[in-house]
Amino acid sequence: MSSQPSESRKQRAARRAGEFPAAPEPLAVPVLDSHTHLDITVHEAGVPGGADATAGDPVESLIAAAAKVGVDRLVQVGVDVASSRWGAELAARDERVLAAVAVHPNEAPGLADLDEALREIEALAGLPRVRGVGETGLDTFRTPPPGRAAQEESFRAHIAIAKRHGKALIIHDRDAHADVLRVLDEEGAPDTVIMHCFSGDVAFATACVRRGYLLSFAGTVTFGSAGALREAAAVTPASHLLVETDAPFLTPTPYRGRPNASYLIPVTVRALAATTGTDLDELCAAISDNGERALGPWR
Repeated sequence: MSSQPSESRKQRAARRAGEFPAAPEPLAVPVLDSHTHLDITVHEAGVPGGADATAGDPVESLIAAAAKVGVDRLVQVGVDVASSRWGAELAARDERVLAAVAVHPNEAPGLADLDEALREIEALAGLPRVRGVGETGLDTFRTPPPGRAAQEESFRAHIAIAKRHGKALIIHDRDAHADVLRVLDEEGAPDTVIMHCFSGDVAFATACVRRGYLLSFAGTVTFGSAGALREAAAVTPASHLLVETDAPFLTPTPYRGRPNASYLIPVTVRALAATTGTDLDELCAAISDNGERALGPWR
């Protein structure tokens, strides 16, 4: 074992900046990335092509790279007030992007004034190109017990904001399946709920579908250890499926350890088609229909 301290996630991302995988074969039927973080991707990993590609607008480079392979619509997701405001401004000027706004569940316990942050999120949620409230939810993996009351308070407040504004609720759920359903049942869920980076088994997928929720699968569905997740995807009706990157995180196999970006959606959606036994073109069309039903039209 090395005596050197292990690298942080940010350090690893900086070291591998520019080491994006080659672009996959384009999709014949366009599809959307239901959850990406363009700002974090640029900040932590750069853009495909490295320094040469950053000569222009790096965000435009990421969006254009996605469009070249048939990923023609993106949802930029906020994790705090600053990133939510940034995403709302981007969506207002770029018809290829819609925004979601929130205080991330792991951020909420550390805020000096959660109420003020929630007021700002509420104001952003009323904007026409902001179509989602999230990512919000519960995370018992990264938030220790002392912070969980504030996390749940924030989750309940985001549910109320989504309902008041008629926006989709985008849920971050890590090791908290039962509690996420409990809170949603207690508060009454909005009309549209998206389970971001779905991570449950068949039983949890069935419970979510029964409630009418959409399940968004990320690159994790390609991981060798994710057999239970593939079983969950296989029992999810096409009418309840979305696909996402969560870029720059959760890069699909065989590119784990390298930066993720929206142009890699074809890798995940092809794996999802194989897992569900669905024709690829039909799956892409269904995902697009689901996304526009949940979030409204991009253009």
